[in-house]
Amino acid sequence: MIITEQMIDDIALGATVLGTGGGGDPYSGALMAKVAIATAKHPVRIISLEDVQDDWMTVPSSMIGAPTVAVEKLNSKDQMLIAFEAMEKALDTEVAATFPIEVGGFNSLIPILVAAQKNIPVIDCDAMGRAFPEAQMVTFFLDGLPSAPNTLADERGNVVTLYPIDGIWSEKFARPITEQMGGSAAMCDYPMNGKNLKRSALPATLTQAMKIGEAIRLANDNNQSGTQAVLNIVGGHTIISGKIVDIQRETDGGFATGGVVIEKLAQFEDTGIDNVFVQFQNELLLAHKGTSRADMNQDNLLASTPDLISILDHETGKPITTEQLRYGQRIDLIAYPCDPKWRTDKGIEVAGPGYFGYTVEYQTIEQLKSALKR
Repeated sequence: MIITEQMIDDIALGATVLGTGGGGDPYSGALMAKVAIATAKHPVRIISLEDVQDDWMTVPSSMIGAPTVAVEKLNSKDQMLIAFEAMEKALDTEVAATFPIEVGGFNSLIPILVAAQKNIPVIDCDAMGRAFPEAQMVTFFLDGLPSAPNTLADERGNVVTLYPIDGIWSEKFARPITEQMGGSAAMCDYPMNGKNLKRSALPATLTQAMKIGEAIRLANDNNQSGTQAVLNIVGGHTIISGKIVDIQRETDGGFATGGVVIEKLAQFEDTGIDNVFVQFQNELLLAHKGTSRADMNQDNLLASTPDLISILDHETGKPITTEQLRYGQRIDLIAYPCDPKWRTDKGIEVAGPGYFGYTVEYQTIEQLKSALKR
């Protein structure tokens, strides 16, 4: 499947929904991807995961850092290529294909830049089925695959190559290096052969993002609900429709962290909830009843990581990333199920609420919704 400009727009939009508030700015990512395919010497293709040969060397392409920084400190078009070619040098082999490490507005499009410059395909898969804030929060880590080597590059041309023992140490080393690189950097990690990729990656997540983006676009063209169009594809439900009345956000430790208060508006559909507080660390991670973090308890829980939480514009259904949240926005807060790999004991240990220091136990959104009805 040859990548077109319309596909890039749809992927950017849909991946920003699945990015759950993180994953980077889709606008700049789409612009860079469009320039990449327009100037490429050959058409850039997306291939399915099952078309990957067992002996291929595959490497994901991504950005690491705080989305609030990446909006202002634009990435250079060669930055990702530098990190990618540093990986080839570390492996002493040519890489046959690339793919996104996560589905996020910017990170889902990074592989297109690399594929265009290297004349290799983009694989229709990722390692999260969403976006997560930390490097070890990937299915490869759940399956015990090695992270090393890692390569990081900034827009000045600085390159760092790491050999961490696993994904946790990758995060510990890569995050402070990213801060020294200005809070945002290109990164390649988890190089692996096609056989391991097919065993561990989540298939068809780019086409999933493209379907979501297309559904939002067509809903707006036909004056229908964009939010409902998203829910028709991802499942899940609307937690609250309302207005953002408070936002707390800071950039700290290489992350955009904070919380947002959503208040029900009388003219919107009543879900039986008056106020919701949503906590984020790059991504939206936890939603509970109330107006502050102090209101967080098991009884008030409405949705939590690793399930997906997205904030969509009420009028259009278009996703709003955490760095774009503003007072007064009319929004729909939706929650929908994660991939089953994240609902295992290991998945909840790696990316559940306890890991982020939240004092609640993980419950699926299906359980939480049925409890709400009672």
